[in-house]
Amino acid sequence: MTEPQTPLTAAPPSASFWQRQGRVLFALLIWAILIVAYIVYTRQNALTPLESAARIDGLLRGTLWGPLIYIVIYLLRPLIFFPATVLTILGGYTFGLVWGIVLTVIGSNGSALIAYWIGKLIGGDLLSGKEAQALLDRYTRRLRENSFESVLIMRFLFLPYDLVNYLCGFLRIDPKAFLLATALGSIPGTISFVLAGASISGDLSAGNFSLDPRSLVASAIIFVVSIAISRLARRREADS
Repeated sequence: MTEPQTPLTAAPPSASFWQRQGRVLFALLIWAILIVAYIVYTRQNALTPLESAARIDGLLRGTLWGPLIYIVIYLLRPLIFFPATVLTILGGYTFGLVWGIVLTVIGSNGSALIAYWIGKLIGGDLLSGKEAQALLDRYTRRLRENSFESVLIMRFLFLPYDLVNYLCGFLRIDPKAFLLATALGSIPGTISFVLAGASISGDLSAGNFSLDPRSLVASAIIFVVSIAISRLARRREADS
């Protein structure tokens, strides 16, 4: 007669630090290795973000799989903190206005979810203690109670894209509200920066290119309008 198996349960409070935080530490280690590898590669090749974008552009144009590769790069981008703005402008430059917007919307929302779940994974264990949770609640109650409005305003304000994603995951904001606010709030920024990229003509890698002033003006107008909308929304929220 065999002994009954004990069901799997979470590690008890008396578990060692490595038992409680091993999963998070392993994820952070892999993440750190990826970031260091990217930094070493760019420094060895003396690449700035713009030069890296030019190399990506050559890769995207050299194959029929360019749109899919662009989306995959966008999904992986938050793991190495490659600037979202640079990649979005590149989308407009490489694929034009319409396809640049479509592909960037897919890639940016996917990358936002990846960063959100990474933040949730890390924050879930780090904030498990009652003291940490109480301290956190003092500063995040409003964000949690008004998740959609808060994230939407942060998107309209063009706050650092990855910072907002990781923060919302870290604080365990409602994922449905986060995704909807991100999808809607990122539209003005996506159009603005893709339009800026679409205004570039010529060889970006060689530095021999020109800009369409009409597209740049339209991009700037959308940018300013987005900022104005965010300020009106914040004022309306404060008055309510």
